[in-house]
Amino acid sequence: MGDPAGVGPEIVRLALASPLLDQSATFEVLGDHEASRPGQPTPEGAACALAALESAAAGALEGRFQAIVTGPIHKALMRTAGFVFPGQTEFFAHRWGAFEHAMCLTGGCLTVALVTAHVPYASVPALLTPEKIALTGRLLSSFLRLRLGRRPRIAVAGLNPHAGESGLLGTEEQDSIASGVDLLRGSCDSDVSGPWPPDTLFYRAVSGDFDGVVCMYHDQGLIPLKLHAFHEGVNVTLGLPYPRTSPDHGTAFALAAKGGANPTSMLAALNLAAELARKRSPFPVQ
Repeated sequence: MGDPAGVGPEIVRLALASPLLDQSATFEVLGDHEASRPGQPTPEGAACALAALESAAAGALEGRFQAIVTGPIHKALMRTAGFVFPGQTEFFAHRWGAFEHAMCLTGGCLTVALVTAHVPYASVPALLTPEKIALTGRLLSSFLRLRLGRRPRIAVAGLNPHAGESGLLGTEEQDSIASGVDLLRGSCDSDVSGPWPPDTLFYRAVSGDFDGVVCMYHDQGLIPLKLHAFHEGVNVTLGLPYPRTSPDHGTAFALAAKGGANPTSMLAALNLAAELARKRSPFPVQ
């Protein structure tokens, strides 16, 4: 349920009680919030959240769980509990031995996958290799084919204004992104195009021109996703041996236990996890 002092316990309770919950799945809640006070995060609460994550990761490997849904955590406090990862995405990738993974968010008419995620913006250009771009696109292609049951249409975003405008506004598109597009086009069964100017690409995707977008950095994908589908957005980690989803918002300590938390994103995360578990089951027990 994430940090027990945040909105996690409340949105889990509300989502599980919703008539819109996928009734084909059985859900088990991990985490204890009884000793925590809403809105007052503590190192002890972070340790509880970490213990729940460890139990979830181990339970999947043991065959107890076919999918994992995680509530929001407080990353700084998690460090005090021994959490050494940039986020929950990297935690599950490490625990399950998944070396090729990517962060993806989906909601409404938009699905985005990130080539780089939790890194400073200044570090992004050097991390945009053709191989990393193609890997992210392949993972997105597999996810979309699983959900759509057809050949997906994938757009790759540029990094710079106007996708560099032939090198006038930046050369990353020419130096690496275009090569990544070519590499992706030759290594997945999808209709791949780009690099496209980011300022118009997401409008086109929402309008139906594309099924998914490969984004170069965190906010390039998350800002349009959250503007388009803030309450319905779901974070899903691509490339893991078991589906892992989460709501697309944070702990919201100020809202905890005040009756204002919206469970819609958690409900969507639960339903997407159930959908992916059905479509990919059975999973190998390692």
